[in-house]
Amino acid sequence: MTGMHPGGTGLRVLAIANQKGGVGKTTTAINLGTALAAVGQKVLILDLDPQGNASTGVGVAEDARPVTTFDVLCGKTSIAKASVKTLVPNLSIVPANADLVGLESEMVTEANKPFRLRDAVTALIAEQRARPADVPYNYLLIDCPPSLNLLTLNAMVAAHAVLVPVQCEFFALEGISQLKETIDQIKATLNPALEIQGVVLTMHDARTQLSKEVATEVRAFFGPKVYETMIPRNVRVAEAPSHGKPILLYDYECPGSQAYIRLATEIIEREQRLRAA
Repeated sequence: MTGMHPGGTGLRVLAIANQKGGVGKTTTAINLGTALAAVGQKVLILDLDPQGNASTGVGVAEDARPVTTFDVLCGKTSIAKASVKTLVPNLSIVPANADLVGLESEMVTEANKPFRLRDAVTALIAEQRARPADVPYNYLLIDCPPSLNLLTLNAMVAAHAVLVPVQCEFFALEGISQLKETIDQIKATLNPALEIQGVVLTMHDARTQLSKEVATEVRAFFGPKVYETMIPRNVRVAEAPSHGKPILLYDYECPGSQAYIRLATEIIEREQRLRAA
């Protein structure tokens, strides 16, 4: 994966991963994607979860997904061809459906199965270099399923960095150290360039002692990797996906929307510092 450090026209690939369910991975993928698009970035979300919630959350109905990430991973189509525009200007998605569940059995005998997505991303980057106007993405956000399976492995092998959402509740750190071990393992074996881009605290409730304690613990464990911005527990954020809209379209003024805009700004600033380093 050399020569893929974010440059002027470089595509930056971030996997949004945590093997725990319900920590806000999909919500983060959708709303961070929307917030990045709102500040002028061109974003592609790759839905890698068989539940397809990211696809639903940006308004792509289940019967409107003729081509999915399953087809990309099976080599039947390219990422660029599989992407569809969403309601949000500058935001596209490669949708997913339950076909992904069958992927492991489909690839059981294949030697290169962890590299399927990386090959597709490499092809996307090559297309982008050849035709920057047609394939103009700055960010590819991969929404991983809530487990450390072949899909998540593919995402981490294909990504430049992992973004980890952590819910401010009991046992938050339990899963995190396991995830960090997995990331270190993949870095040591399959993807030496892999880094943790950052850790985002989600469902934070400033009124509770528990939220404060978890935030303090996570910051002690990850240090400066943890973003300053915390995503508050917010009813509007929870409601938005059922309307097929990212929170920024559903209720721009609510605290959840504003937090995602701040997070997007923070991520871009961190990326610029990496680039300058």
